Order: sequence, then structure tokens, then C-alpha cells
Amino acid sequence: MYFVYFVVKMVLLLQLASCNTASPINPESTLPPADPPLVAYTVTPFQPLTQTPILLPTVPPTSTPTATAIPTETPLPTAPPRITLLFTGVIVPARCVQAAIDARGDAEYVYDEVREVIGAADLAVGTLNTTLSDASAHTGCIITYVLTSDTRSAIAMANAGFGVMSVATNHIMNCAGPSCVGNGTLAFTDTLDVLRQNNILPVGAGMDHAEAMQPVVVEVQGVRFGIVSLGMVEAGAFAGETTPGIAVLNDDNLREAIAAAREVSDVVIAMPHWGPEDTAMPNSYQLHFAQVAVDAGADLVVGNHTHVVQALEQIDGVQVFYGLGNFVFDQTWDLAHQQGVILQVYFEETHYTGYDLIPTHVDGDGTVHIAGLDEAALILQRIQDASQQIRR
Repeated sequence: MYFVYFVVKMVLLLQLASCNTASPINPESTLPPADPPLVAYTVTPFQPLTQTPILLPTVPPTSTPTATAIPTETPLPTAPPRITLLFTGVIVPARCVQAAIDARGDAEYVYDEVREVIGAADLAVGTLNTTLSDASAHTGCIITYVLTSDTRSAIAMANAGFGVMSVATNHIMNCAGPSCVGNGTLAFTDTLDVLRQNNILPVGAGMDHAEAMQPVVVEVQGVRFGIVSLGMVEAGAFAGETTPGIAVLNDDNLREAIAAAREVSDVVIAMPHWGPEDTAMPNSYQLHFAQVAVDAGADLVVGNHTHVVQALEQIDGVQVFYGLGNFVFDQTWDLAHQQGVILQVYFEETHYTGYDLIPTHVDGDGTVHIAGLDEAALILQRIQDASQQIRR
């Protein structure tokens, strides 16, 4: 079954790679669109490097053994080891997911069916859009925009294999009950602390804006990957000069963050929290900030927030993923909100070599599944359709 799913996935990805036309979208802001030409949409799944055999000279047979030295074989050239980075859609173990965690007594079940995939990556990066504090009251399985969870979810994420968590998100200062000390600062600081205590590095937030802007650098096989994350969705979560919160996504801050990461990194990854909810089409702000990130020197752009999968494109050879959908959340009112993709990005040393998309489905209690064959095809088709409509 998995082999059949893989073949279908690859066929769809290759179809996406062949797309070279685009149609206009309606801009949602006054930001100027980038100049033409159209962007070419390419999907380049990693293909192992082939090796050309080296033919050694033959020695004619002799009737009498000789004492000549045994020829030393010339070693075959080897490709650098492949580095796999993994990214997911938004992780929100709040509301109904938290209620299910409370009922079961732990949060490990959420990742049981995907922990092998996550753990196999050299570095797994998530996007957390809730607070993790044992001081927060639990809202229960109700409709509310207050998204809070407890420290069991941090432990479960660590056990699943996550090493970095983008926290430049719009609900990262939510609180409930006792955790609302300091207008949510307690819930916020508890979140950063419990992530670090479980060896997950938060990026994109801090006790002031300068701290929130700092990159996280992780070395993998000798390559320093620098990650920056900035958000634009909720002004109430923005950090100030002396107040906690998230790094603010605007042109100047994005350029500054990428430049700072470049000074200490070999590969720079920008993770903006951006865009409208519920649509596969990136809006004009997203298209603008993607171009700014690439022009500033980002080697990869991986966005989130929209709760549904979004388009992808290449800008000047840099791969941009606008949104990976929901990974863990309780939004079950339609199928699109229960869907996402695990993104696997491949490098050989500092050279980007391609990516894979693994479609996922999440239940209302937060359990994540690898999507079945038909649903996987639907998810990938939605990404393809949106990608074909981008025009610059």
C-alpha cells in the first residue's frame, strides 16, 4: 500500500514540476507586486548521485608468480551524506486536543503514527501556536479563541523527535486562569522554558524584540543551519523594546534577521507566520515577503498559519512553501482543515537538492495519520492547483 501511495505521490509531484503557466490572483493589499517574468514551478525530489565506475588496468597472467606489489584499488568517488530537514504544519494541542490529552492522561498518542518519520530526520522543526503551561486553566472541548495547553505536549513533541519549534505565532501569549499573570507573560515564559527543558529550541520569540529576532543555529553533519521566524498576524503578540512577544514581520526586520543568521550560518531558513486563514492561495503580503526573504539571502522559506495547505514556488532558485496546513489541531468542520503535509527538504552539505511532501490527516483529538491514497492525491492536487495560479 505504501509503495503504491509513494508512486502516486511522485507522479503528482512530477506533474507539479512540469507546470510553467500561471494565472493572476486578486491582490489583497497595496503592496506592489514583484516584476515579471513568471516563476517556474519545479519539484525536484532528491535523486541519489550516480557513480561512474573506475576501470582498473588489467595485468596479463603469467606462468610464474612474481613478487611485484599488489595494485591498490582506486576508491570510488562518494557523494556527500544527505541531510534531511523536516517541517510540519501548525501544532495546536489545545481545546478538544487538550481535553483528549486530559482524558487519556498523556499526550504521546498524538504522534504515534508519525514519530518514525519525524525521528528519521536529521532535524525536525514544528510551528507551535499555543502556550504550554501547567498554570493555564483547561478550556475543554469548546469553541474559543483562547488556545492553551500544558507541559505534557512539550514532552510528547520532544519524544517524537522535534528539535526546533517556531513560536512567532499569533496565539503564543494566550493564557487562561492563573497563567494570565502579566497579561499572559507567565504562560508565554512557561512555554519557552518547557521547550528548552525538553531540548527543543524556540525561535521567533523572546523577552524583548531584540531577543525574538535572534536566529537559532543547529549544526548537522558539519553544516550550520540558521533559522529565523517572524510573525505578522496578531499585533497583541508583538514584542516591544522592553516587553515580551514575537518578532514582527516587516521588510526591515526580515532583512535584519536573515543578515544576522547569515553571519553565523551556512544555510539560512526563514519561517514567516503569515497569510489569511482557510485559503490555498497566498495573498499579496505573502508573495511580497517571500520575495524580500529571497532577496535578503534566505536559502529556504517555510511559512505557516493558514490552517490549510497552500501553494509553493521557486523564486530565483529558492524554494518557498507558503503553508503546510494543520498538523495537530481540532478543526474538524471540513476535510481541508484536517489535512496538511510533512515537508522533507534535502541538502548535500550546503547544497539544496530537493524535497518531498508527505500528506497527513489529523483527527479531532489530535492524532496525526499519514493520509490514505485518495486523500493524499487530493491534498497534493490542491497544492498543485494553487501553485499554478501564482503570477509575479
